Amino acid sequence: MISLPWFIILPSIIGAILAGFACSTMGAFVVRMNLASIGVAMSHAAFAGAAFGVMMGFDPTITAIIFSFGTALVIGPLAEKARLQSNIIIGFIFSIMIALAFIFLNYAPGEAAKGSALNILWGNILYIDFNDSLLLLFLSFFVMIFIFVFYKELISLLFNRKLAEASGINTKIFYFSILFLTGFAVALSLKLVGGLLVFALIINPTSTAYQFFYDYKKILIFSPLIGIISCLIGFYLSLMVDFPIGASIVIVTTIFFAIAIYVSPKRYKGN
Repeated sequence: MISLPWFIILPSIIGAILAGFACSTMGAFVVRMNLASIGVAMSHAAFAGAAFGVMMGFDPTITAIIFSFGTALVIGPLAEKARLQSNIIIGFIFSIMIALAFIFLNYAPGEAAKGSALNILWGNILYIDFNDSLLLLFLSFFVMIFIFVFYKELISLLFNRKLAEASGINTKIFYFSILFLTGFAVALSLKLVGGLLVFALIINPTSTAYQFFYDYKKILIFSPLIGIISCLIGFYLSLMVDFPIGASIVIVTTIFFAIAIYVSPKRYKGN
């Protein structure tokens, strides 16, 4: 087992809890809106942004956020103007972003930059500091306020977007808000989970919660709870066996999802 002093490990534990909450809470919206691939697109956009930051010597977190927000701005309008489904646009963006990410990493200067590139690729326990935790705390707080204040509008959007628009709700604002907050969650979780795996922290905990509940309020509660537990167990597993923390977290979320499918009461009801 890897032994680390508390002043190093504490920010990572806090970051793991907050990343599990933020990503899995946004996952409750992403999965319900049938935009599971948005997690892939956002994670690779953030990955490309972080890789660009490493190449240029900028803060990878800032450039990851910029790339994620840029992707959020593109997904909605481009899908509407091109008259294509969002998932098609997301697939297009995914391929472009992953290509850019590896181009940027190829030109990252020096061995130190190469090490930073591996950190954003797979995640690293030692890569999280208190500033990252504070940003995740701010995001988590904002997400809770956003859901609490606009719960009725969000539920209307998730139930039926056309009916929500007919009732006078400006669905575009909430749709883009979900995209932006998802991008923010992905970008801030990148150092912990890694660019190639962070999308699983959005999709898997929510998918696990859906195996047990029909009530959306319960899904909103248990999805982040499963995400937090997964991150903490993955964190411990990473210390125990020296796995990359991102891979450890994804393994745990996948095991939870597999168990949920097997024991799900919905399975016996034909759902």
